[in-house]
Amino acid sequence: MTDWDVVGRANYVSFTSYRKDGTAVSIPVWIAPDSGKLYFFSEVGAYKVKRVRRNPAVTLQPCDVRGRLTAGSPVVEGTARVLEFADSSRVRKILNRKYWLLGPLSEFGVWVTRRQRASVAIEISPAGQ
Repeated sequence: MTDWDVVGRANYVSFTSYRKDGTAVSIPVWIAPDSGKLYFFSEVGAYKVKRVRRNPAVTLQPCDVRGRLTAGSPVVEGTARVLEFADSSRVRKILNRKYWLLGPLSEFGVWVTRRQRASVAIEISPAGQ
C-alpha cells in the first residue's frame, strides 16, 4: 500500500494549503479516494478554496477530527483543483461510499438548509501527475 493509499483511507486528513506569503495553513477534512485521486467538499467562500485557486500545491497527512496529526503517518504532496458545480453529485457519491452513515446525513443537512450551491468539490491528484 502506498503513502497515497494510506492518506486516502484515513477518516480525517490535515489538508495544508499556502497563503500568498507562503505560510502553510492546515485544516482537518474528510477525504475520499477514487481512481487514484482524493476528494472533499468545502464552502465556496472558504479561504482554503481561495488559496487552492491561487496555488494548487497542497500536502495531506492523516489526523484526528481536531487536526492533531497521527504519529508516524505519511505526508503526501498533491495538486488540488476546484471542480465545477456539475461535478458535485459525482463527488458526493464518492464521499458517501466511504462515509456511508455520516456522509448521507451531512448531505441531508446541506439539502435541508438549501446550501447545495454553497459548497464546492476539490480534487487532489498526486504531485507531478
